[in-house]
Amino acid sequence: MTEKSEISSSTKELSSEQKEELFGLLKSRFEKNRNLHSGLEWTQVEARLEETGRDKLWSLSEMERTGGEPDVAGHDSKTGEYIFVDCSAESPKGRRSVCYDREALESRKEHKPQNSAVDMAADMGIELLTEEQYRELQELGNFDRKTSSWVKTPSRIRELGGAIFCDRRYDTVFVYHNGAESYYAARGFRGSLRV
Repeated sequence: MTEKSEISSSTKELSSEQKEELFGLLKSRFEKNRNLHSGLEWTQVEARLEETGRDKLWSLSEMERTGGEPDVAGHDSKTGEYIFVDCSAESPKGRRSVCYDREALESRKEHKPQNSAVDMAADMGIELLTEEQYRELQELGNFDRKTSSWVKTPSRIRELGGAIFCDRRYDTVFVYHNGAESYYAARGFRGSLRV
């Protein structure tokens, strides 16, 4: 979204113009990337978006604003929800150089990053992808060939001070570990939102 249409995070509401711009971006991306959602039609997605609450539209706009390029990557036939996932080729630029969570952020004595992946996702109203969801996304395309993305870390690993992240190299999806307090310019996180 353009800078002039950036939304105040305190309002969590889009103006009519911002909503129209967001819908235009989402529709264009949906039609360009049919491989991500074969069998689904934009008119059904748009109808669902029109019914959804303002908070979810704001969350989608935040995914867009931070470089996630959200697109529909699934549909839950039981609930009728569409699953939007960050589909940018590389980990979203506006969400890089973050450690894993608040505890990790507070444990750093110096050179702290500005935020953590878990806190940022919560502020945006989205969920970090799990390892399984990340692998499902990779079945739809090739993502994170130069970057990496934090994924939701199992509690047993986190309790020991670690966190996990994924990327794609050599046409293979890899899962790695780091101390949760670490952060890198080429590591961000991907999220999902059910609408």
